[in-house]
Amino acid sequence: MIAGRTPGVLVAVVALALAACSQENAPSDKIRNAADTVVDQVGGSSPVRLALGKYAPRDDCQDLPGAEDFRGQLAAAIKRRDTDALTALAAPDVKLDFGGGSGRAQLRALLESQDSDLWAELDQLMRLGCGVNKQGGLSIPWYVEEPFDNVDPASAMLVVGERVPMRSDPLAEAGEAEEVSWDIVTLVSGLEPDKPFQKVRTSDGTEGFIATDKLRSLLDYRLIASSRDGKWSFTSLVAGD
Repeated sequence: MIAGRTPGVLVAVVALALAACSQENAPSDKIRNAADTVVDQVGGSSPVRLALGKYAPRDDCQDLPGAEDFRGQLAAAIKRRDTDALTALAAPDVKLDFGGGSGRAQLRALLESQDSDLWAELDQLMRLGCGVNKQGGLSIPWYVEEPFDNVDPASAMLVVGERVPMRSDPLAEAGEAEEVSWDIVTLVSGLEPDKPFQKVRTSDGTEGFIATDKLRSLLDYRLIASSRDGKWSFTSLVAGD
């Protein structure tokens, strides 16, 4: 066992590493290497980074009392698509949108609606790490509390993956302008969700095309949770602004 860490924390962190690698359809040796890297880092004081890149998933929540158990219950409910279990983990007044939508009943309706892709959104959230917010609660994705200076959230996208090709033309076989790993890019002409590639610009001004399924809006879903009287629950699950 790693000194200063419980087996439960180690298992949770390694599981997050495997989830991060699975997005890349990585071979088994890459998964093993990622797990080994996490094991090496867990004993230190720095946040655990699970992939390459400035905004790669990382776990800052290991030392929040009770947070590990809460995140385990959250992950299990999402994996099982268990509406009852997930609703029970929500605060009675959980915020669900910026138009006044709130409460467990509305959350249940969203989870059970055939027109909603909320379960898929939650699957993605659980792969994006955990951060500690200013109120002492937790935020998923971890970067929710990070300052994004000189970035317009409406047009900013996170590249979700390591060494994601940015191509010179919107074709899968087009030549690569460069590779981008877990970093922020800006949409050049707005999001066109029905297209397989989006034209983007990196922070150094390079323009090119990145696959749509490798981009995530900074305004996409985020989950905020806190402990009230010793009981953890998520108080906000929203997208947009």
